[in-house]
Amino acid sequence: MSGDSSAGGTTRTPTTFHWGRYDVLSSGDRVVALEPHPGDPDPSPVGAGVPEVNHAPYRITRPMVREGWLRGDRDPVRGRDRFVAVSWDRALDLAAGELARVRNEHGPTAIYGGSYGWGSAGRFHHPQSQIHRFLAMAGGYTASVNTYSFAAMEVVLPHVIGGGPTSLHERGPSWREITEHGGLVVSFGGMAVKNAQMVSGGPSRHTQTSWQRAAAGAGVGFVNVSPVRDDAADELGAQWLPLRPGTDAALMLALTHVLLAEELADTDFANRCCTGFDRFREHVLGRSDGTAKDPEWAEGITGVAAGEIRELARAIAAHRTVINLAWSIQRHDHGEQPCWAGIALAALSGSCGRPGGGPAAGLGIAEHGTRGQWRIASLPQPPGGVVARIPVARIADMLLSPGETIDYNGERITFPDTRLVYWAGGNPFHHHQDLGRLDRAWQRPDTVIVHESWWNATATRADLVFPVATSLERDDVALGSADSTITAMHRAVPPPADVRTDHAVFAGLAERLGFGERFTEGRSEWQWVRELYDRTRDRLRDERIDLPGFDEFWDAGSATLPEKDMSPDGGSFAALRADPSAAPLATPSGRIELVSDTVAAFGYPDCPGMPVWLEPYERLGTEAAERHGLHLVSNQPKTRLHSQYDGGRTSRESKVGGREPVDLHPEDARARGIADGETVRIHNDRGACLAGARLTDAVRPGVAVLATGAWYDPDADGLCRHGNPNVLTRDAGTSRLAQGPTSGTTLVEIEPAGADVPAVRAFDPPEIVEGRPGDATTDA
Repeated sequence: MSGDSSAGGTTRTPTTFHWGRYDVLSSGDRVVALEPHPGDPDPSPVGAGVPEVNHAPYRITRPMVREGWLRGDRDPVRGRDRFVAVSWDRALDLAAGELARVRNEHGPTAIYGGSYGWGSAGRFHHPQSQIHRFLAMAGGYTASVNTYSFAAMEVVLPHVIGGGPTSLHERGPSWREITEHGGLVVSFGGMAVKNAQMVSGGPSRHTQTSWQRAAAGAGVGFVNVSPVRDDAADELGAQWLPLRPGTDAALMLALTHVLLAEELADTDFANRCCTGFDRFREHVLGRSDGTAKDPEWAEGITGVAAGEIRELARAIAAHRTVINLAWSIQRHDHGEQPCWAGIALAALSGSCGRPGGGPAAGLGIAEHGTRGQWRIASLPQPPGGVVARIPVARIADMLLSPGETIDYNGERITFPDTRLVYWAGGNPFHHHQDLGRLDRAWQRPDTVIVHESWWNATATRADLVFPVATSLERDDVALGSADSTITAMHRAVPPPADVRTDHAVFAGLAERLGFGERFTEGRSEWQWVRELYDRTRDRLRDERIDLPGFDEFWDAGSATLPEKDMSPDGGSFAALRADPSAAPLATPSGRIELVSDTVAAFGYPDCPGMPVWLEPYERLGTEAAERHGLHLVSNQPKTRLHSQYDGGRTSRESKVGGREPVDLHPEDARARGIADGETVRIHNDRGACLAGARLTDAVRPGVAVLATGAWYDPDADGLCRHGNPNVLTRDAGTSRLAQGPTSGTTLVEIEPAGADVPAVRAFDPPEIVEGRPGDATTDA
């Protein structure tokens, strides 16, 4: 069904990934190269590493069953066992039988459906949609809520402004408005262009750099509030405020103090359009607790000089200012607080609800020039399938402590007794915290079923592994979440002979469990792709947009939608400013809630009813830093998407001695006897990993930067030989409100590893033994 074109024995096939559109060059059944789409002005380099990974020796090409699980033996444990290659019928029978057994004996809550949203840019072959549809039809399951990306924002912002991060994006200032009307962008957590390489659904054109350049060219100033200088592009000429990591809330409160104390605050907007202003003002000025949140107070916490804080506050008041909240600042202990404090600062700045100013979330993280986003049809989900939910970052807690009850956003959630984990899409042994703890928790269920294309740490810790096709091996349709182009994802090469799509796996299981026809609705995969496009076409017709028919679209490879921008300038905050009673927000008061009586009523000591500074469980400048004197920043890599294509050329070439690089300030390296390029051991009380030292003055002294995504590669003692930072991060919730991840609150120490270091084995497949045709030798 592909739309290929051939020349000289090489076939050229257009497709799209999360990091952009490409032409796939293939010869026979092998991918040769990926060439960026000619219309992309700033393509991501990640695509260059895709071809070799598609055919890598660690590709999974047959259904596999863990040998010990077949024998009913828990020793050796998951992650240290051999696998048995079996037929598809045998693997599907085993999985269907185990799903039925667990549901019959323990109920649907005992089945956890794990998935994450970056499995594919396509809307049909979207693993999260496929697994949720299947498990819902199979009788129900336990699911997760929120994301690792911005869980604290997702929960706290609806209490404050009546919508989460994506809502704030659509209501906040666009780059076009900033360029035309703005004067200053103050970005907490920075706005690194590398993070805009990819968006859900894939960008057809990478324009983030050009938007930022246009704003700077129009005279907009930038302030990068981050421990990493490179979180703002050099060409922006941004002022760098290298604060101590995790202290953004204290800095925001001090900036607010200056606005109030020097009578620079927009008290008219605060009184008319906000609720709780009087109580919040009393707290910031120190009248309610005896501690003024002034610049001198903040200097001792943040490490930013009091004079610089005052100057920045005055600049905020003097210019049309954007207060941008990067997602990273809320992945800390008490991560709800900087989100709330940032909204409060924006509300008092004088710019909220005015064109080119006000609060923003993730500005610069995604490919957005305007605020509006179109929506594409996705695989229908039956109602009532989710019978229980947990916060996404609490999976290890759930596995280790069945029956335990936790607080979450005003609710009480009791962890189910999970007997089966079914994972399709995503790699929990990349994005979860304290991987040693997750490894222990992962041993608790009776069965783990995983869909994977490669032998990563999640696959090697499964009992049943279904080999699934990659994006290059199936047809689909995509629409970038920040784009105006629907793209056709043409299959470039066939999958290996014994590899199937996620949908085909679930269809086979559904057939065995008695609902095959209901799951597929009698459609083939190709018919489903057409169906989703046609549903999108029908939906957009209601918006007076006429898309071409499917065949015309498929042959053309894409269809461009008109730009969708929101009005008036200033988003819904402009309407709020104009008349709060006529344009209320979706909060109890209809206004921005500087104080939330709802949150206060929850009675959470770790998240009170207004933005405050709460001491994290560890940070620089405290007694904890005497033992572990470096704060670890584990940011998004620029050479891959999370852990995807870590074995590809782009990611491999960034390694130092084959390990993930860790950036250190030369002063910190010198104090520890560490040379540039040397293998180092990073450790704390939670774990340890090896990495390659890279010295740079682009990080604040006292900070080490180790990007996420190196494939987890522990030795027998738990030392990650490859450099995954999540062996070091604490697995604890942001607060009882959001229960989000707190990977950003991590102190470590670093030392030379010495000459005798183990080799990296992250990409070594497990030992595999053959089963009899249609069966397995070891369970006979």
